[in-house]
This record gives sequence, structure tokens and C-alpha cells, in this order.
Amino acid sequence: MNAIDLETTGQLAAELPRDVFVGIVRTFEQDLARLVRQMVEAAREGQVEEYRQAAHGLAGAAGSIGAKSLEALARQAMRPDDRVPAQQMILSIGEEAKAVLSELAVLAGST
Repeated sequence: MNAIDLETTGQLAAELPRDVFVGIVRTFEQDLARLVRQMVEAAREGQVEEYRQAAHGLAGAAGSIGAKSLEALARQAMRPDDRVPAQQMILSIGEEAKAVLSELAVLAGST
């Protein structure tokens, strides 16, 4: 597993009852979808502050579940000096999010 930190996420999966861990994963999935959608809408409308706020929320959600690379991408999107175009950043976040969700599904199924 490369998209999630097994030390963080594996510990959650091992220590929590399965239904609680699955609930955390589902909440993360919902938050992820909402925050990425907010980033897309803000980028489309040129709302820089809203884009950064959604990226901030995504960084926090990703960090709490152990998705370190996704968290790093979101933190990069938050930076005012970031030179990566929003569309390219959102595509990168989307690809990393797919990997995270895939690995979380494996963990949620195996706990």
C-alpha cells in the first residue's frame, strides 16, 4: 500500500470495531467528494479563497485517515505561491484520491 500510511490507518483498522472503521471510511469518502467538488467549482469560478479553503479541509480529512500524499497535494493547493494550475492540481488530487479509496476499501474489507 502506497497511498495510505499503514501505521496510521492500519492502527485505526486494527483497533476499532469493523463497523466503526467502515463508518470512518464512508465519512471520508463523502467528505472527499464534497471537498473536491468545492475545489472544482471554486476553480471554475475563479474563487481563489474558496479553492484554498476546500483544499484546507481536504488536507485535514486526508491527514486524519493517513493519506499522506493526498494531504501533501491538498497542502500544495492551499499555498498562495503555488504555480500548478488548479485544473492540473485537481486532476492530481483525483488520481491520488482513487488510490486512497482503493486501499481503504481493501482495509475496510479485511478488518
